[in-house]
Amino acid sequence: MRTWQVQDAKARFSELLDASLKEGPQVVTRRGVEAAVLVPIAEWRRLQRRSQPTLKELLLGEGPRFEALVPPRRSWRRRPPPGLE
Repeated sequence: MRTWQVQDAKARFSELLDASLKEGPQVVTRRGVEAAVLVPIAEWRRLQRRSQPTLKELLLGEGPRFEALVPPRRSWRRRPPPGLE
């Protein structure tokens, strides 16, 4: 993985893009601090798929359950219909 200063990345973006496609992720730094990574789109999509849980993982995993979403019922006092008072 190669590191690029932001000025070099801006001035030589085509080279940065080619390096990303041929060599893999490229790190861009700003004032010596890592700020961003340029990755090929195939790698990005693979990472996106891995970061999202499957339906099976959601259903079987720990987490909030629907019971907690339903508020308890309250008993309401009802008024008699008009004319029956």
